[in-house]
Amino acid sequence: MDRKDANTRTELKGVKVLELASVLAGPAVGTFLAELGAEVTKVENARTGGDVTRSWKLPSEPEEQAHSAYFCSVNWGKKHLLLDLKSDEGHAQAMQLASEADIIVANYKPGDDVKLRLDYETIRKVNPKVIYGSINGYGSDNPRAAFDVVLQAECGFMSINGFEDRPPLKFPLAIIDMLAAHQLKQAILLGLYTRQRTGEGCHVTASLFDAAISALSNYATNWLMCQDLAGRCGGTHPNICPYGDMLTCADGRMVVLAAGTDHQFIELCNVLGCPNLPHEGRFHTVQHRVTHRNELLTLLQKQASQITRDELLAELHKRSVPAGAINGLDEALSLPLSAHMLLHGTEEDGSTSIRPRQVGFQFLD
Repeated sequence: MDRKDANTRTELKGVKVLELASVLAGPAVGTFLAELGAEVTKVENARTGGDVTRSWKLPSEPEEQAHSAYFCSVNWGKKHLLLDLKSDEGHAQAMQLASEADIIVANYKPGDDVKLRLDYETIRKVNPKVIYGSINGYGSDNPRAAFDVVLQAECGFMSINGFEDRPPLKFPLAIIDMLAAHQLKQAILLGLYTRQRTGEGCHVTASLFDAAISALSNYATNWLMCQDLAGRCGGTHPNICPYGDMLTCADGRMVVLAAGTDHQFIELCNVLGCPNLPHEGRFHTVQHRVTHRNELLTLLQKQASQITRDELLAELHKRSVPAGAINGLDEALSLPLSAHMLLHGTEEDGSTSIRPRQVGFQFLD
């Protein structure tokens, strides 16, 4: 079965998208649609020199370069247009694009879209079939500006990230932004499906706050149902052990374990040369293993220090025990499995760029 390459995907061919968004979440949605074949026009603020992330350059990036690697990460396959939306001419151009658009992606702070006369109610008068997708921070009625790190703190993410004896820790990626982007992608596609049946457009919206709370998943239900409040426990799992626990092998390289069943734990112990551990009362069930996590990891680490990482992983994979190497980003992006997920492009100044795809699924023939 062949995968369809994102450079030639046509699922949304003929669909016109107007992107009125900047930074990360909104542009990620626009790039997702572009990768599926949509014609995306991104309007940038002429007064500020365009999307602010154009200037978010690493010290290693050339100063004369028109865009940062950060900007490139979520701005593939778009036509870029600098407009002053506060001017009559700029607004008229934007409204012309809006009148022709199938989808609009916007991330204005609530109220700013109305001030600019680019809100859904204004645009639907000239384009009643438009799918208007908007991202905000705390809901459509809350004008508070939203920043990923603040949402990570307020929604509990930082309270469970890191280690108990250290301060709360931000997840390095702007994870809340990307979660909100995924929510809006789904809403827009559902809007398109609904329009196909009814012929009517709609306004769909996703907030960073709602996306964050939704993603708390089992951590939230552990508290809501059992009043079990998760703390900072590194990368380990509150319900399973060894899961997220790491071992250092004889060559100093590390693996992470994900033995979620009793059978997988038994096989892990067999590979490590300690077949009697699963039969000890303190390690016999997953609940017991969670309770005695530190004791268990001490014993497993002793055994792992006698085998190299690749040898250990080969044996674990042979027995279908979930485990993996702890790779750096350079190693992860160099894996053969990663090759089809890397998207190459040519920027406005003729320079080449490369980034991971926003489309992470495949249609198989």
